Amino acid sequence: MNATPVTETPAEIKNPEPQRGSGGALSFLRAQLQQSLAFATLVVLLIFFSFASNNFFTWSNISGILLSTAVIGILALGTTFVIITGGIDLSIGTGMTLAAVMTGIFLVNLQLPLLVGVLGGIATGALMGFVNGVNIAILKLPPFIATLAMMLIAQGLALVISGVRPIYFSGVEGFKNIALGTLIPGLPNAVLILFLLAIVAYLMLSKTILGRYTFAIGSNEEASRLSGVNTRKWKILIYTVAGIFTGIAGVVIAARLDSAQPQLGVGYELQAIAAVIIGGTSLLGGRGSIMGTLIGALIMSVLINGLRIMSIQTEWQNVVVGIVILVAVFTDSLRQRRSAS
Repeated sequence: MNATPVTETPAEIKNPEPQRGSGGALSFLRAQLQQSLAFATLVVLLIFFSFASNNFFTWSNISGILLSTAVIGILALGTTFVIITGGIDLSIGTGMTLAAVMTGIFLVNLQLPLLVGVLGGIATGALMGFVNGVNIAILKLPPFIATLAMMLIAQGLALVISGVRPIYFSGVEGFKNIALGTLIPGLPNAVLILFLLAIVAYLMLSKTILGRYTFAIGSNEEASRLSGVNTRKWKILIYTVAGIFTGIAGVVIAARLDSAQPQLGVGYELQAIAAVIIGGTSLLGGRGSIMGTLIGALIMSVLINGLRIMSIQTEWQNVVVGIVILVAVFTDSLRQRRSAS
């Protein structure tokens, strides 16, 4: 008689919370230390730029920082899921642009209702994420190659669909308020959207089966597969979720600028990925947090804004951002080597 094989769920899938054993407790403490260091870095940057320029701590500048953080932060939230699995997504910057352009097509060219147009823009991002997931999970393409190809495809489609011309939303009533309105006095809606999405992402990552499988795949994908987890299905879902965040970022940046700029977006992926890594998420997968990602996004926005306030040339701004990314990746690699030893 044939016996039905019994599949056991690995411990990391049953309980994604850090284990309090010797190894688990040490990993937990290292993650907390990384977040504390990131927060300390943010405080140091705020103090430095406040002394470097009297214009830094004005309300208009702080509001600009928060608005910039909203876009980078939303992209980074979705990217956190991907990087925890050990993957990467280079298409979020141009994907955001394509989502913004498609929102413009739906609302301006086709004159669809506001909600339909916004959902169409978000769906564009979700579709790109789904295609990324299929290419990676089903076709077994390396995440770097698959998302690099999608980055170029999205960039080209944004230019072709828009005719290399901006799409302005001046005639769409209420669209600009998505980012610049104030449901809470003094707080732009874009920032409110970021905070709400951060709460949703936190709950998804820590309280749902999607979050448990995200950590499990990043910790040991093969063990998860042998334990009966359909890793291909969950990777497709994870990349689709990241695409939804990309679509939302596209709608928010279009509402903030009151236009869809088809040549915008290149470079945002690096800032978002840097924010995730600075916040303590490991490039090798298996570890990460939403709070750390938010802190990392604030660091990137404060750094870029502070350099502009100090009238640093754009070329040197790129140099500084590149150095920050290099240091963040080196720190993550060093932390991994120490954990292994």
